[in-house]
Amino acid sequence: MRHILIALIALVFANPVLAQSPGLLGTLFGQSGGSQPQPSLPPLSKPAPSPGKAELSAPASPQESVGEIRPGPQQSALSATNRNSLVFGASLFTGAFARQGPTQFNPDYLVAIGDSIRLRLWGSATFDNVLMVDPQGNIFIPVVGPVKILGVRNQDLQSVIEKSVHRVYRTNVYSYASLSEAQPVRVYVGGFVNRPGLYNGTSMDSLLHYLDQAGGIDPERGSFLNIQVKRGAQIRTNMNLYDFLLEGKIPQVQLADGDIIFVSPRQKTITVSGLAENAKRFEFSGAELNGADLIKLAKPFPQATHVRVTRNTGTIRNLEYYPLDQAGSLLLSDGDELVFTADKRPGTITVRVEGEHQSPQEYQLPYGTRIGELLKRIEYSERSDLPNLQLFRLSVKDRQKQVLHTSLKSLEAAVLTARSGTNDEATLRANEAALVLQWVERAKDIEPSGQVLIAQASQRDDLLLENGDTVRVPVKDGLVLVGGEVMFPNTLPFESELSVQDYIKRAGGFTQNADASKVIIAHRDGSFIESTEGFFSKAPPIRAGDHILVLPRIDVKYRQIAKELTQMLFQYALMAGVVFNMF
Repeated sequence: MRHILIALIALVFANPVLAQSPGLLGTLFGQSGGSQPQPSLPPLSKPAPSPGKAELSAPASPQESVGEIRPGPQQSALSATNRNSLVFGASLFTGAFARQGPTQFNPDYLVAIGDSIRLRLWGSATFDNVLMVDPQGNIFIPVVGPVKILGVRNQDLQSVIEKSVHRVYRTNVYSYASLSEAQPVRVYVGGFVNRPGLYNGTSMDSLLHYLDQAGGIDPERGSFLNIQVKRGAQIRTNMNLYDFLLEGKIPQVQLADGDIIFVSPRQKTITVSGLAENAKRFEFSGAELNGADLIKLAKPFPQATHVRVTRNTGTIRNLEYYPLDQAGSLLLSDGDELVFTADKRPGTITVRVEGEHQSPQEYQLPYGTRIGELLKRIEYSERSDLPNLQLFRLSVKDRQKQVLHTSLKSLEAAVLTARSGTNDEATLRANEAALVLQWVERAKDIEPSGQVLIAQASQRDDLLLENGDTVRVPVKDGLVLVGGEVMFPNTLPFESELSVQDYIKRAGGFTQNADASKVIIAHRDGSFIESTEGFFSKAPPIRAGDHILVLPRIDVKYRQIAKELTQMLFQYALMAGVVFNMF
């Protein structure tokens, strides 16, 4: 064993690579590899990086990483707040400008300390490397020596270096120089921003880049009109973000380490709403704002005809109302509110005629036209079902939707407030409530048809038409629809001798979940027959085109919930023509 150990030691010291391994020597001599510092030689095959390149590529901490913005929960919340803000300009700061992009140098960029210059020489002498501008403002070119380029414009950089190279190499040496990387800088963002602090970037990054990193301007306190860039006590430039938003103008400022971007306090504001492209809160300077200037900012829609002004006069709000052509001469004060409105009747309305007819489908009619005048223009065919004319109206559809949503809220309240006497009953109620609430969510997506019952109206022709109305002329198809809780919902040929029960039998009969006492016969004109006691024995007549709907059985323990559900199903069956299971 001793001879083996001596042989291993001799082998180690005979091999320089193994001799430089402290871990191996420590293992042989019974010591830990890190107890004695051992000298090590740098690998000769790996070239040493240039000082500038090594400094720029050194890894930074996550908080100080230049060029990588990872939005956290706070940044995401600020971006969402700015995106939805009513303040004009706040939507700029949603994280898009905070992302680091490739550096783009303009011709007037002034070379600064810390910038990287890519220099190539070829001919009788060759050189290709990245040089950094040192604290004296020079770059050092081998053989040529130091060349001062601090403050040289980007477009003049090539000529300055070329002259310096030609002082040493008179002929047969050519040069090419270009900016490689901008100087990394740390800029203070202060004043009325959401997150004041010191932020990383480069000297070529825009002011919006640093403002966006700071979470944007505080919409309740900060000014979008007065943003200052300071270097010490000197104000280098002022930025008005409205110039960028409206005209695409932004000052190009070359920032240096330690510069300050300061957001001033918010100035006076006016709130705009209504028919305007920019229905936002605007900031202005001075004692008053001219109405014409505000119109340029708000950009009212073409249909806007008037403006309502609510004056900020303290606890009492004074209202003024002007035509839009007079709004330009108004003088507006801090806190005033403007609403652009349309205050004129439409000259024409558009009505659509669908179904079985041989007339145009779109009609441009004067405002105030009655349905009787429209029906006289329609050319019917022999298959037109005139007794069952249908009218669908958008305003009725909206009211139906509102009624159904009100019923759904009432149902939710009944489900969530139901009381239980025992633990078992409470568990049963909770399970039922979960199923009912799932059904409520599905029911919210159902769209009512908006149909108006006009076929049986004695004064139908006197009904005024509205813009967007649809008149449908049904076709005499001779069919009967059977749906809801039947085995095979289907469309069957109309036969006058068949009763409701016969049609249900031909559709496979009732399902196990059907309520035989809840059957609706919906006619094409919008009217209906509801099942009552002795419904099948009295055999209500079936018309061609009828829709037979079989409602499901409501099987819940709480009586009030069952009542609400039955009412909801009935309303949906009539307004939307659909029935779907609850459980």
